[in-house]
Amino acid sequence: MSESDVADAAHRSLRRTLSGDLRFDEHVRPLRFVIAPEGHLVAPVMVAMLESVDAVLMLPSEAEALEEPLPDPSGEPAAGVRRQMPLQLQVSLEPFDPSGPRGGLADRWRAYHGEPEDVRWALMAIDAARTGVHFLDGLALMRPNPLAAIEARACRALNARRDALREACRERLGVSIEAPVAVGVDPGGIDVRGAFEVRRLEVAQSMESLEDVLAAVGG
Repeated sequence: MSESDVADAAHRSLRRTLSGDLRFDEHVRPLRFVIAPEGHLVAPVMVAMLESVDAVLMLPSEAEALEEPLPDPSGEPAAGVRRQMPLQLQVSLEPFDPSGPRGGLADRWRAYHGEPEDVRWALMAIDAARTGVHFLDGLALMRPNPLAAIEARACRALNARRDALREACRERLGVSIEAPVAVGVDPGGIDVRGAFEVRRLEVAQSMESLEDVLAAVGG
């Protein structure tokens, strides 16, 4: 597996996993995040996290790693389940004011996860990454979203076709989401919020336009 292939797989895994454990100093705390249009991670954080000089985000979280899907008789994971590639991300945290120019990033997090428990916010750059025996430059995972300019419009269009979005989640993820809400779109997939979590509706063909996004769910 080439370094480029590893980086692509790691990026897909990062995109489908929006929570992990942040290790800072001698502490480990669960952390939910979103990915900003330019590729940084965004999360509400504790003051101690901002003050730490050594922070590592571990994906999946310990709790998620213990939740192994039940295999079907063929030995494959349950429908729609994709095993998470273990990632360790060395990150640098930069605080930002949610009432300032970057306030839209806090709103993006709320669209995915609801109201946060912590009131301070951080923009996290990925300095380096490790998966298994492979080490990657953080820039290999901090990829700008080429669909950022049409993302809001694409989400509105998808949410106007909720029946099709619901059916796509049922057929391809094996889950029934009563009131699915598209909250994010990038070339590799659609982030869909349900009642309790955000699920990743991945696509086989990279999406380049609004038409591609709508075609990904049909209807």
